[in-house]
Amino acid sequence: MELKEKIRKTFLERFNEPGTVYASAGRINLIGEHTDYNGGFVFPGAIDKVIMAEIRPNGMEKVRVFSIDINEYVEFGLKEEDAPNEQWARYIFGVCREIQKRGGVVKGFDAVFAGNVPLGAGLSSSAALESCFAFALNDLFNGNTIDKFELAKIGQSTEHNYCGVMCGIMDQFASVFGKKDNLMRLDCRSMEYEYFPFKSDSHKLVLVDSRVKHELKDSPYNKRRESCERVAKKLGVETLRDATAEMLNTVKGEITAEDYMRAKFVIEEKERVLDVCDALVKGDYETVGKKMYETHDGLSKDYEVSCEELDFLNDVAKELGVTGSRIMGGGFGGCTINLVKNDLHDDFIKVVTDRFNEKYGHKPEIYDVVISDGARKIED
Repeated sequence: MELKEKIRKTFLERFNEPGTVYASAGRINLIGEHTDYNGGFVFPGAIDKVIMAEIRPNGMEKVRVFSIDINEYVEFGLKEEDAPNEQWARYIFGVCREIQKRGGVVKGFDAVFAGNVPLGAGLSSSAALESCFAFALNDLFNGNTIDKFELAKIGQSTEHNYCGVMCGIMDQFASVFGKKDNLMRLDCRSMEYEYFPFKSDSHKLVLVDSRVKHELKDSPYNKRRESCERVAKKLGVETLRDATAEMLNTVKGEITAEDYMRAKFVIEEKERVLDVCDALVKGDYETVGKKMYETHDGLSKDYEVSCEELDFLNDVAKELGVTGSRIMGGGFGGCTINLVKNDLHDDFIKVVTDRFNEKYGHKPEIYDVVISDGARKIED
C-alpha cells in the first residue's frame, strides 16, 4: 500500500484535489513461447507487481501527467499532432488516441503514476501502463462501455502506432483479463480464452533475472518467424498450429535442418501448453515442472534463443531439484521462471545467487511473484 499512499500524496501536492486510483498488472507466461505468431496457445497470468495511477478529469483539452519513478512531468493535447517526445508519455498519449479513433471519449485529465513492475525483466511494464490508463479512461469518460478485449487491443495498437513495437496481444490481454489464482489459456488464432486454477500451497513462482541482454546483429525474431512460415507453406497449412509431428517428418528431407528444428519446437510447444492445462486441473505440479524443463530444452537447442547465462540458471535449478524452470520471454537474456517447492525456496535463491555471481561477476535479481488480478479500480 506504500505505492498508493505515495501516489495519493503526490497527486494532492500537484493538483490540489484527489482523483480516482487505478492499477494494472505486469505478467508472466508460464509456458507457450513463440507460439503466438504461429496461431497456437499462450498461458499467461497477471502478477502482484503493478503500475498504479491516480487520475482526475481537469475540464481542459490537455493531459497533465507526472511520473514519480522518473520524476518527470509532461503536458500534451489530444490531437495527433500533440504527440509528446518523451517515450513513457507516448504510451499514455497512444492510449488516448486509440480510444478516440474507435469513437470513444477522452477529455483532459491530470494523472500521477508509479509502479513496482521491474523494468527490463520481461514482465511487460509497458502493457501494465497501457492497460491501467485504458481501463481508467474507459471508466472515467466512457461508462465502461468499451469491452475488455478492445481495451487489450487499444494497448497493442498503442505499441504498434506510437511506440514502434510490433507486439502480439498476449501482454495486454494478461494485464486486462488477469484473475487472482488463475492462469489463462489464450488461443492466439480464435482469441478464445479459458481460466485454469493456479494456487499451490506447496510451490512458489520465482523469477531469476540474469540482468543480461545480448545485443544481436540481425533480427533473430524475424528469422524464426520466417522459418515457421516457410514450413507452414510447405505443409499447406495456414500456420503451424495445424501441423503435427508426423506431418513435419514427411517433409523433413525437403526443408533445411534449421527450418525443421524451428517447426519441431513450435509443434511440440503447442502440445505442452495443453498438457500443462490438464495437469493443473488435476493439481499435478510435477508434470507442469517437467513440461517447463522440456520447453527450456527446446528453446535452447531447437529454437536457439537461449544464451549461456540462462542455460546456467536452468542447470542450477535442475541440479537443486527445482520442480520446473525455463527461459521466459523471447530469449537471448532476461529471466528464467521457476516453480519451486516451498521447502527449497530459500536455499534455491541463495545458491543460484551465489553461483551466478561467482561465474558472471554480478548477482541476478530475484522476484517472487503471485498470480493476481489484472486491470482494476482501487478507490475513489
